[in-house]
Amino acid sequence: MTGRFAAIKLHFGELGNISYLRPNYAKAVADVVKELGGRPFLTDCNTMYPGSRKNALEHLQCAWENGFTPLTVGCPVLIGDGLKGTDDIAVPVAGGEYVKEAKIGRAIMDADVFISLTHFKGHEMTGFGGAIKNIGMGCGSRAGKTEQHSNGKASINPKKCKGCRTCLKECANDALHFDPETKKTSVNQDNCVGCGRCLGSCNFDAISFALDTAIEMLNRKMAEYTKAVVDGRPQFHISLIVDVSPNCDCHGENDVPILPNIGMFASFDPLALDQACVDACLKAKPLPGSQLAENMDKNDFVDHHDHFTNTRPESEWRTCLEHAEKIGLGTREYELIVVK
Repeated sequence: MTGRFAAIKLHFGELGNISYLRPNYAKAVADVVKELGGRPFLTDCNTMYPGSRKNALEHLQCAWENGFTPLTVGCPVLIGDGLKGTDDIAVPVAGGEYVKEAKIGRAIMDADVFISLTHFKGHEMTGFGGAIKNIGMGCGSRAGKTEQHSNGKASINPKKCKGCRTCLKECANDALHFDPETKKTSVNQDNCVGCGRCLGSCNFDAISFALDTAIEMLNRKMAEYTKAVVDGRPQFHISLIVDVSPNCDCHGENDVPILPNIGMFASFDPLALDQACVDACLKAKPLPGSQLAENMDKNDFVDHHDHFTNTRPESEWRTCLEHAEKIGLGTREYELIVVK
């Protein structure tokens, strides 16, 4: 660890969210890295969707408002894919079936050591958000997140387009056309390859992609992105099963936790870690008054024998872990060592 840059990847929480991991957890990890001679920094990448974390300026402001500052966590806070979410690097995915080169935030790949610090919670699409989601989706640049979420092509809202033509500089496929009469840019769907490079260039949220990837495909791409991030370098992963909200920390609001606080899990293997966390959650008793408990009280309730699926029946998580094991990200077998 001596003299090495250590990226600590976590979710700073959307503004209005109150279940994200508190800064004191990040400080504890950063302090250990510094004690070992390392040079830690907290990091996350910009979001695909418009919100309070879609560019580095707003993202840092959000992190600060949620308590993540160099003074509170004891190390710098960096946005991994740069100002507009376009500072990424193409990382080969060994054994990838759906992604050959993942678009990962450059600062994350420049780090010598990678540490994930994850808030384990429910998720409206992937069932739960664990280490693999924190790494695979979280480390993808705006274009990388677009690749995972969308099989489609860009569209431009003419009401939001300012005619600045910044997006044209990012397109390598002659898919964007500027009309000098209307002073608006449009998409040539025949030429668009859905790469997402234009998304980060627009300051006015005029460009969007439909979230049309099937959940199973999203899960598999997410696993492959995770493999791109962690392959071939020192890594360690920590997940806290606390404040288990039914939805992702990307939401600007919270419902009550669906499960009680269980504790902290850690592993060198992100797949084994996710499997251990989900196993522990499935053994827990649902909390009264939660979305999970309310669903289970409905007259037409169908028991899936899975707390995450019972919370969000449209979600699915098993394909992610199955594919992660298939491509060699890690193993789903683990030995649970309890420390009290």
